Amino acid sequence: MHPEPETEEEYAMTPRLIVLSLAFALVAVVTFAAPAGEEAAAAEKEMVLDPTTGEMVSAPEYGGTFTYALKEEPASTDAVVSGPWALGIAGLVVEMVSIADWSVPRDEFDFVILDPPTHTIGSLAESWSQPDPVTYVLNVREGVRWHDKAPMNARLLTAEDIAFNYHRILGLGSGFTEGSEYAGYWGGIEVESITATDSATVVIKLAAPNLSALATIIQGSLNWIYPPEVIREKGDADDWRDLVGTGPYALTDWTKGSSVTWDKNPDYWGFDEKFPDNRLPYFDQIRALIMPETTTYLSALRTGQIDYVGPITATQLRSIDQLESLQRTNPELVAYPFAQRSDNGVGMNIQLEPFDDIRIRKAMQMALNLEEINEGFYKGFGDAVPQGAVSRLTAAVAVQFEDWPEDVKQAFAYDPAGAEALLDEAGYPRDADGVRFKTDFMHLERYDLNYTELLASYWQAIGVEVEIEVAPLADFVARRQERDFRMINAEAAGKGAPANWEKRFIPSTSWNSANADDEWYNAKFAEAMAASTLEDHYAALRELDMYAIEQFWHLFGPVGPQFSLVQPWVKGYNGEAQLGHQLREPFARIWFDSSLKP
Repeated sequence: MHPEPETEEEYAMTPRLIVLSLAFALVAVVTFAAPAGEEAAAAEKEMVLDPTTGEMVSAPEYGGTFTYALKEEPASTDAVVSGPWALGIAGLVVEMVSIADWSVPRDEFDFVILDPPTHTIGSLAESWSQPDPVTYVLNVREGVRWHDKAPMNARLLTAEDIAFNYHRILGLGSGFTEGSEYAGYWGGIEVESITATDSATVVIKLAAPNLSALATIIQGSLNWIYPPEVIREKGDADDWRDLVGTGPYALTDWTKGSSVTWDKNPDYWGFDEKFPDNRLPYFDQIRALIMPETTTYLSALRTGQIDYVGPITATQLRSIDQLESLQRTNPELVAYPFAQRSDNGVGMNIQLEPFDDIRIRKAMQMALNLEEINEGFYKGFGDAVPQGAVSRLTAAVAVQFEDWPEDVKQAFAYDPAGAEALLDEAGYPRDADGVRFKTDFMHLERYDLNYTELLASYWQAIGVEVEIEVAPLADFVARRQERDFRMINAEAAGKGAPANWEKRFIPSTSWNSANADDEWYNAKFAEAMAASTLEDHYAALRELDMYAIEQFWHLFGPVGPQFSLVQPWVKGYNGEAQLGHQLREPFARIWFDSSLKP
């Protein structure tokens, strides 16, 4: 097995090192062998230094249509109505007040998970400040215009526009008395008022100090600035035809089940952070082809019909077998590995039988052979060290596995006999057919069904029969929000702001995949959010992480390697996953090398 990383910096590089170590076909960046004639043309191209990687690349070019595969369509284009997944379509059109700094060296920040305000710069807000513990001031960027589309008609963005959107999320003004059903993404931060004090300034007052407030204010999942005139006239921005934004692209077509098209905003305010003289965006058009089936988009990648698959569009490769196959048939493809979290966890609705019994939850974990899963399913290249909601490399919060209580550690060692004994003790003996109980598992369509079927086979061996139901994203999200599940895919071992991961067990959080509502946990989380120092904040989060582990609210599965791939003519891209929550902005900052593109 590949040696385990010991530091956050080492961990950030681990996936790339893994890929380099597999075989000649599995390299992190594959050198493109240009066909005859193209090599000379490429040699004549102007080359520039990418200041974030130290590598020479062909100079940025304008024009062309960038095409990618989009695995799933959101319910609408309005994040406040249908959740942040709406940004799968809206994320090139509307913007936030902040964005990740594209000019940061990639060995300093890998653009997998943004932890604001680290590596964050202003977008619609040029800057922000905190004059006292409960006051935050956003300074709106001058000269930003809405798209030249009715009813916005290219008018200037104002502080009132930003305040309007925050009011709408939280129900705090502009005619909104009730917040979005997804306002739980604000993590229980108590906001007293949000006021546009003039055309360029927004002042946000909290009811009490909160160390997570700044991160939420500038990068909260719902904090996209939608057109107020549209919301006032239509009531929402559900219909894509009504969507107007300030972003680098305008949404010009959405044919459900087929494709989405965005056209360049010729008057976009932004410039390339790497090459500050270059106005964004580079591509004339972005096009997404709706391809729910993995075989379909991998075939499209092989034949050059699409330019990208990866996490920005939920089409990243989750299988090393797939990567090996692609690089045998198409060695010119450029592959970038990344590890954001474990998508292999399992949530159980602890308010329902039999998962309201901790012995059942513990037995379900004991039935899983983590080492075998890692060796067989991930060929030894995952991270099978048990972890809680927060990545074990977040040293300030995560309690390392070796420091867990012995009885907890034992539950993560493969012990089917011990699991069966616990099930007997809990009152679930095998019946005449050898079945102890039956349950169902809601499997998110985007995830690998083979993995969930593998888990089900382990549970079947201890007498638990699991029926798997594959759910598309919209259904999965809605049912998770309504707590309409028994078992469900759940993420864990997350990198990024640790409070965001611990708040997933708060009742008001829509992605509470354990349906937890624990008095001690809720109070401790409130204590963490009200802490006056970072040290106290992290100390409380550390207690929360260990408590959830001890309660077995999630079953742990290995952190598996994932990969994005681009065609060799795509330049300016280095495997970045996002510039903030659901931000498709990397597509505005990359370009084609026309000498390589067929």
